[in-house]
Amino acid sequence: MPRPPDTAKRRELLDQVRVYVLRNGLANLSLRPLAQALGTSDRMLLYYFGTKERMVAEALAHYERRPLLRARELLESVGSPTDPAALRRFMNEVWRQFRAPDVRAVFPLYLEIMSAGLLHPDRYGSVMRDVVASWTDLLTSVFQDLGMTQDRARTQATLLADASFGLLLAPLADGHWDRADKAFHALLDSLEPGWHVGGSDG
Repeated sequence: MPRPPDTAKRRELLDQVRVYVLRNGLANLSLRPLAQALGTSDRMLLYYFGTKERMVAEALAHYERRPLLRARELLESVGSPTDPAALRRFMNEVWRQFRAPDVRAVFPLYLEIMSAGLLHPDRYGSVMRDVVASWTDLLTSVFQDLGMTQDRARTQATLLADASFGLLLAPLADGHWDRADKAFHALLDSLEPGWHVGGSDG
């Protein structure tokens, strides 16, 4: 019977893969040069991860400084927002986490994966889909905790998550992060009135 992969070694490789991919991108990613840079072999990488795409996806998924993990930890520590003002403070903190230099450095790679996923959904398609779905699910639960119905909570969560992602990705093209900040706060200004439980169910 073959020996199961060493979990500690696997985790170490994931950390190294993430650093390498952040530095070099996906466009010309090849297993052999990657393995050489990591001091291992391409066969060993396939032994641990099966495919190159799965390896990259896991490397990003295990990033401990992801804003999604920080947001979940914040909700666990202080509880879910109980009113629209508290939800706005939560979203301001989420935005601040996204704007942190170490997190912002990952955005070009996510954009590259998003493009690759559109062209090759069988390879990277699930990476961005899972990211967006996880954020939408998290925000849906937050809106439900405010007292919204599931359908209304899902609509509000989709609007907030999708608009926020757009505001995070656009500055990669034009570099105007200050404009993105202003636009995000304007977005909250326009959405917050609809977060009251007595508001429209649209």
